[in-house]
Amino acid sequence: MRETREMTKKLAIGLMSGTSRDGIDAALIETDGEGSIKAVAFHAMPYHDGFRLRLAEACQRAMTMEKPGFEPLIHAVEEELTELHVEAIADLLARTGHVTQDIAVIGFHGHTVAHRPERRWTWQIGDGAVLAGAFGIPVVADLRSADVAAGGQGAPLLPVYHRALAHDLPKPVAVLNLGGVANITAIASDGEIVAFDTGMASGLIDNWMQTHGDRSFDENGATAATGRIDEARLNKLLSDPWFAVAPPKSIDREDFTIEAARGLSLEDGAATLTAFSAAAVGKALDHLPERPIRIYAAGGGRHNATLMRMLAAYTGAEVRPVDELGWDGDALEAQGFAYMAVRHLKGLPISFPGTTGAPQPLTGGVLFEPA
Repeated sequence: MRETREMTKKLAIGLMSGTSRDGIDAALIETDGEGSIKAVAFHAMPYHDGFRLRLAEACQRAMTMEKPGFEPLIHAVEEELTELHVEAIADLLARTGHVTQDIAVIGFHGHTVAHRPERRWTWQIGDGAVLAGAFGIPVVADLRSADVAAGGQGAPLLPVYHRALAHDLPKPVAVLNLGGVANITAIASDGEIVAFDTGMASGLIDNWMQTHGDRSFDENGATAATGRIDEARLNKLLSDPWFAVAPPKSIDREDFTIEAARGLSLEDGAATLTAFSAAAVGKALDHLPERPIRIYAAGGGRHNATLMRMLAAYTGAEVRPVDELGWDGDALEAQGFAYMAVRHLKGLPISFPGTTGAPQPLTGGVLFEPA
C-alpha cells in the first residue's frame, strides 16, 4: 500500500533553553521531518531571577572543568531545570487541549553549560529519562554530542530546519538567529548551505545591563541608542583571532566578556557591545561563497531595534525579522528541535559538513523511551 505524506506527519514538542538564560521556549508542530511543517502552538515560560543566577553560576563552573562530570551545583541545577521543563510541557499541553497520547516525540535541547568542541565535548544539562517518564512520551535529547565526538562543531543545528522553511525563498538568502550567541544559515543561489556561529548576539548586552544597569536586558536597544560606540574598544574586540577562522566554527557564550567595556558609561558600553554583535556578523559574511542580499533575523535579538539597525549598517544587507515571512521568530529554535526529534525517529541527519563540519551527515540525539 502506498504510504501518503499525511501518514508520516507527527505531532512533536520542541524545547529550548537558550544562551540568553531567560527561560524555556516550548513549541508544538506537526511535521514529517522533511518538507511538511505546520506550527501548532508556542509557549514561553520565563525563569525567575534566582534560578537564572544559579544557571549562570553552573555555566561558569562547567567552563572551568576539564570534561563533563558530576559536580554538586551543576547536578542540582540540572534537576531544577528538568522540573521546569516538565512544567513548560504541562502548560503547553493545557493551552492546546492536547493530551500526552497525541504527541509522538519531544525534542529536548536542555541547557548548554559549556561548549568545547576543540576538546571533543559539549555539555547540555537536562535529564531526558526523567522527562520521558513524566509524560510517557519518547524524548530525543543530547542532540550535539555525536557531532562533536565525530569532529564537528556541534553547532549550529538549526540550519536543517531553516533550509526546510526557506525552500521557496529567493536566493541567496540568510537566516540569522540572535540569541545569547548569534549563528547564521546562508543559502546560496545553487542551494549550497553554509552555517556557523558569528559571535555574540544578546549575551554580552544582557550581561552589561544586568551588571551596570540593574535591568535584565536593553529593551528595544533604547540604552544603546543613546550611547556612543568606542571604536578603539570595538576594534580590539573584533581583532580576536577567532573571527578570522574559516567556518565551520562555534563559540560558547562565556568566550567573550564585558571586561572590554569596563569604565564606559552605561549607554556607551551598551552601544559598543551592540556594535560588536552586529560587526561580527558583517565579518562573518566575508566567509560566505555568496553574500546574501537579504538577512532574516530570528530570536530575541530581533526585538532590539538598535541591533537591527547596526546589523544593516555593518552587513550592507537588508535585515528583516523572520515574522514578515509568517514565521514565529520567538518559536523558531524550539520548533527546530521538535523537527530534529522527528528526523531522529526517521533516521535522518540533523548536521552536515557544511553546517557543523561533521565528516558526513549525522543523525544526532539519544532516544529516551518511557520506562
